[in-house]
Amino acid sequence: MTDALHYQTILELSSQIRSGDLSPLTLTEALLARIEALDGRLKSYATVMAESALAEARTAEVEIAAGRYLGPLHGIPIAVKDLCYTKGVRTMGGCAVLADHVPDFDATVVRRFRDAGAVLLGKLNLTEGAMAGYNPAFDVPENPWKESHWSGASSSGSGAATAAGLAFATLGSDTGGSIRHPAAACGTVGLKPTWGRVSRHGVLDLAQSLDHVGPLTRSSADAGIVMQAISGLDPDDPTTLVAPVPDMLAGLEAGVKGLRIGWDERYASEDIAPGFAAAIAAAVEVMAGLGAEIVEVSMPARLRDYLAAWGVLCTAEAADAHRATYPARAAEYGPWFREWLARGNAFSAADYAQANNLRAACVGAMRQTMRDIDLLACPSTARAAYPVTPEISYGPIPERDPWQTRFTVPMDYAGLPTISLPCGLSEQGLPLSLQFVGHPLAEPLLVQAGAAYESATEWHRMHPPGW
Repeated sequence: MTDALHYQTILELSSQIRSGDLSPLTLTEALLARIEALDGRLKSYATVMAESALAEARTAEVEIAAGRYLGPLHGIPIAVKDLCYTKGVRTMGGCAVLADHVPDFDATVVRRFRDAGAVLLGKLNLTEGAMAGYNPAFDVPENPWKESHWSGASSSGSGAATAAGLAFATLGSDTGGSIRHPAAACGTVGLKPTWGRVSRHGVLDLAQSLDHVGPLTRSSADAGIVMQAISGLDPDDPTTLVAPVPDMLAGLEAGVKGLRIGWDERYASEDIAPGFAAAIAAAVEVMAGLGAEIVEVSMPARLRDYLAAWGVLCTAEAADAHRATYPARAAEYGPWFREWLARGNAFSAADYAQANNLRAACVGAMRQTMRDIDLLACPSTARAAYPVTPEISYGPIPERDPWQTRFTVPMDYAGLPTISLPCGLSEQGLPLSLQFVGHPLAEPLLVQAGAAYESATEWHRMHPPGW
């Protein structure tokens, strides 16, 4: 545990910045120096935007001194996954075929960060096309808890940078788990929004009907602060929701007394390490001790069948997203993602329809599971970080077991919001992660529940050793 500047929360820093006790320029310089010193080893950044970050910090300092304080992100250094368009700065999506892609506008989420006064440090590394394997032309981010271990796949740079104190918040994207996976593997908080709560305009697609964009932070309050800034209707994205954006921090100190939390013990403990299962059960007991009512529920009986449909949907939609460059420039793709796109092109319309029907059945079954509860509790992932090699990271695709996605895919199918929270360490000293799942538009309640859990535990204050 540490009170070092780079590990402070946005909530802690923002009060110092607003009062004038902390300079945004000083804070930004400190983070850039830390990136310079450590990221050669961590490999979380694809592009560091030092010059523009310093300029934004100076502007924030002048604005705040003049009384034009914009809110808790004003002057706070953040970073975004390199799927998010940044005007005049290359956006590659982990793809060699996009190495020279320089957008002429900002993604809506980037613009909203700028509108909130945040300082953009740079763009973060990820898997190719935001799937699970990397292009050999790009670095694989290390897990700061243990090198040569899984760092969460797609949004791995976001998880690593947040955990190691190289940004105070980052953005990830979640199509099958890639806000929750890096949050879990790297020991951070991850808040996946309701599908449509956050605009995807200017964010490179993996699978449009499944993609979500959301924050990775080091506290639930910080996740709420970021979600507040990036959420809302966007005329440039017709899939965004018209529902107004509530105060994400309204219930920050309200606790969870009387909250009904669903618990399927078999689902939460089957086929995972005993120590991990025990940590999740203990976390649920913490919530009970805080006054929540734990309610027995059952996950969908046909869950295994439903999970198998995800690969068809994701490969087919990814092939559509990359139709301008695949198969015409197939040789520029890495072996992992090239095979993923080939699979997508091979499926028929009937295959896609059948998979979509299975998805719809899963969504309906999830509604039944959630009908009498406020939140569902379960692990964020099926296992803690595990050893990886370049051969695994770069492909070709290894044998996939859809059952390993049982804690993430159903929520992406249904577009349900989730929050992932550090809840322990494995026998190997690697982070374990608790997930709460909410009803549509329940992000404020997820922040509230996460903050309550954090008030009774210290796991979110643990940081990877050696950084």
